[in-house]
Amino acid sequence: MKNNILGLHHITAIANDAQQNLDFYTKVLGLRLVKKTVNFDDPGTYHFYFGNETGTPGTILTFFPWEGIRQGRNGTGMATHIGYALPHGALDFWKERLKKKDILYEEYSVFGEKLISFRDPDGLQLQFIEGHTSDNREAWTTEDINKDVGLKGFHNVTLTLRRTEATSNVLTGILGYELQKQEDNRFRFATSAIDTANLVDLVEDPSTPQGYNAAGTNHHIAFRVKDDNVLMEYRERILSAGFIVTPKIDRDYFFSLYFREPGGVLFELATDNPGFDIDEPLAELGSNLKLPKQYENKRLDIEKVLPKLS
Repeated sequence: MKNNILGLHHITAIANDAQQNLDFYTKVLGLRLVKKTVNFDDPGTYHFYFGNETGTPGTILTFFPWEGIRQGRNGTGMATHIGYALPHGALDFWKERLKKKDILYEEYSVFGEKLISFRDPDGLQLQFIEGHTSDNREAWTTEDINKDVGLKGFHNVTLTLRRTEATSNVLTGILGYELQKQEDNRFRFATSAIDTANLVDLVEDPSTPQGYNAAGTNHHIAFRVKDDNVLMEYRERILSAGFIVTPKIDRDYFFSLYFREPGGVLFELATDNPGFDIDEPLAELGSNLKLPKQYENKRLDIEKVLPKLS
């Protein structure tokens, strides 16, 4: 298939307190709130999108902050670690910054790449990585996080599975990834269609209990395609492989479809079009509560239910 998967599009996770989530990702990690909307299936819950200036695919981490939800558990059958790419030489800055914020971290390397691993306030596992290759993506900057240390976007995502063979077959046979390297029970897959946000690691760990989705865990990962024509080509390919897959869904800022891979992780394919500036100017991204069309006539009721943000 000439229309390739273009790496990761976005990753979606679950949080508890909306204000805490917003403050951590914008004030501590220095990401931009690109879009403030609501969950399509639960409009009483926010859907936050954090990324770079424009919300470029491959930089977007999104959250459903369900107030009062119980704590989740990382484990097999889910995406367990989100890896962000750092500029070379930025690791020391982030170690010092996390120390000042009283955030504990571990420091080690994976496939020879130096990283620090830590958890957000809900327990979501994040990794900041100095990769082997150059990354020309422009980071969103703040007063105390400049372009020399700002987060570039995703480097990789790690799926922890009881067995990896069936999932690896999906990555290689359907999505066009190739096995790049192996280190003990970790397998790294890459797509050559793009140079960034192009890595998926599979960790085989049959001794780890199955995870369950709640606060501090990943809900799904989304792979990037050029447009909805390519999306539908992949839908046919997924169906032909025997998987149950959703119809094309309009998510306002992209079109998507979903299927669950054999290891248990929910996969989404999402398009570049139409983008996050379709309903507000670039300078105002994330400033206004944007509602899906079907909920606009209920705006006053929804705003009364949503937690107040400062």
